[in-house]
Amino acid sequence: MKKKVFREEKATKATWRPRLLKVAPRPGAPTRGFLLLDGRMIPVALGRSGIRHDKREGDGATPAGRWHPVELRWRADRGTRPATGLPARQTRRADGWCDDPLSPAYNRPTRLPMRASHEEMWRADGLYDLVVVLDHNRRPRKARGGSAVFLHLARPGFEPTAGCIAFRPGDFRRVLARLSPRSVIRVG
Repeated sequence: MKKKVFREEKATKATWRPRLLKVAPRPGAPTRGFLLLDGRMIPVALGRSGIRHDKREGDGATPAGRWHPVELRWRADRGTRPATGLPARQTRRADGWCDDPLSPAYNRPTRLPMRASHEEMWRADGLYDLVVVLDHNRRPRKARGGSAVFLHLARPGFEPTAGCIAFRPGDFRRVLARLSPRSVIRVG
């Protein structure tokens, strides 16, 4: 049996058309799943609590629903800007994301330092070298409805995330080439 080899795809206007991407859990392994794209099953890591419809801040669940990608953030010191139809922004050392439900900046990008609880977007472990911000809990924002739900790079061995969807680097770049703000990511 011949092994399938995936080539790096060049992003063109044709690849940036709106598309539905589906994320489903792997049977018997709720912290792992697959993203279905053009008939391919791309492995992903999911939240440590699996996929849930009632996402809450800190529960470790990947939220079920239909989400749109908002923008790509990437670390220029770790690689070139990938091809994508999404608006793109370089991650800076002072970039953060507020995850404090009592803060007016809850589930929004912030500048560090800040007093409220937050995530650092400039991470030493490389997970956020490429990040797609999703529109989960953005309009309207619900306090404790979940924050910082992203698409990002996976840890070795596809360890569970805190609620995000994580990819191998090559797979993520292929997905990025297919995303635009009109894309829909259906989880669950």
